[in-house]
Amino acid sequence: MAEEQPQGNGQGAAQGDKAQQQFQIAKLYLKDVSLETPNSPEVFTGEWKPQINVDLSSKTRALQENHYEVALTVTVTAKQGEQTAYLCEVTQAGVFQISGFEDGARNGLLGAYCPAQLFPYVREQVNSLVTQGGFPAMMLQPVNFDALYQQRLAKAAEQRKAEQQGEQTAASQAQQGQGSQQ
Repeated sequence: MAEEQPQGNGQGAAQGDKAQQQFQIAKLYLKDVSLETPNSPEVFTGEWKPQINVDLSSKTRALQENHYEVALTVTVTAKQGEQTAYLCEVTQAGVFQISGFEDGARNGLLGAYCPAQLFPYVREQVNSLVTQGGFPAMMLQPVNFDALYQQRLAKAAEQRKAEQQGEQTAASQAQQGQGSQQ
């Protein structure tokens, strides 16, 4: 009996590579939380028309082989005029198991997809803390983490380009300085 050889267009190998890719949320946890109301109870006496500022950041660190911690921090500051009504900061983190991805794809998962998975937990914690602090509900608007990640990549590329141009300029000036000394 003759052995049959698989026929096709090579997609089987590519599908085999993807079958080796693994993404798993190993653990989600609240890493840090705080609510400060430095001007209470006076802040409750006036009309509530705050100026809200929301900052967010994420950090990633490798733990062990194929395991990464991603921590998403959201800081919400509400001011009534010059007085801070509240400052709420929540850091939600997770351990993610990621394997079989190329560096670019893995970095995209860690920089955009993982923070997006953590965001609903942050949103819930912020709202809960703010309302428990006696303030109206604070529902954070959705965030496009893919766009933020692309912006960070573009900014990093610009910085590298500026640094390289600066190094080339310095090298060129050094060479000109040596030429004039001869």
